[in-house]
Amino acid sequence: MDLIWEGLQKALAMLLSGDVELWRVAFLTLRVSGTATIISVLVGVPLGVALALARFPGLRLLMALVNTGMGMPPVVVGLWVTILLWRNGPLGELGLMYSPTAMIIAQCVIALPVVTAFTAAGIAQLDPRLTLQLRAMGASRWQLCLLLVREARLSVLAAVIAGFGAVVSEVGASMMVGGNVLGQTRVLTTSIVMEVSRGNFEVALALSLILLFLAFLVVAALTYLQRREQGR
Repeated sequence: MDLIWEGLQKALAMLLSGDVELWRVAFLTLRVSGTATIISVLVGVPLGVALALARFPGLRLLMALVNTGMGMPPVVVGLWVTILLWRNGPLGELGLMYSPTAMIIAQCVIALPVVTAFTAAGIAQLDPRLTLQLRAMGASRWQLCLLLVREARLSVLAAVIAGFGAVVSEVGASMMVGGNVLGQTRVLTTSIVMEVSRGNFEVALALSLILLFLAFLVVAALTYLQRREQGR
């Protein structure tokens, strides 16, 4: 209990002191995870709608792969992204290794199956007669998709929350492709691992509390939107 109390005191002291490095790390954490979540939503929501409406022989296998991706270990994602972005890899000429862009790519791979699967499940739970009715009224493909997403907006918001939660807390992929470089790719999760390896448990605990607080603020805002939509 003493360590927890000391960690809480340290977290408050770091926040109130205006530590420039702390705010830089916190901002980069939100920037990387937020950007990865937005990209995953822009790609995963249309993909989830397409999978929910599609009918072809390999659909079940494809959905099984998407669902498997939800549980993919971040270190595995980090390994594959590292292979692609390494200087001798297929995308090595881009020079993205050990950069925030590489971290965003890795986190997109982690969040995309989550957003896609949640969206597909939400669309699939809608009354099938709604799709038939919209098509009978002459709705175009894009109009149909937009209206279905609107009807399943609670599930879509849940997909956003789950996607953000999956990436803001991961450390393996970020460490592998970002390298935890001070002032460039160091985020809160990699900072926590570094402080634990140094034996600075008080600082690590303080950073973990700050990370939880930031994640809570984002998820609370998304949950508020979800509850507001549910009340309509």
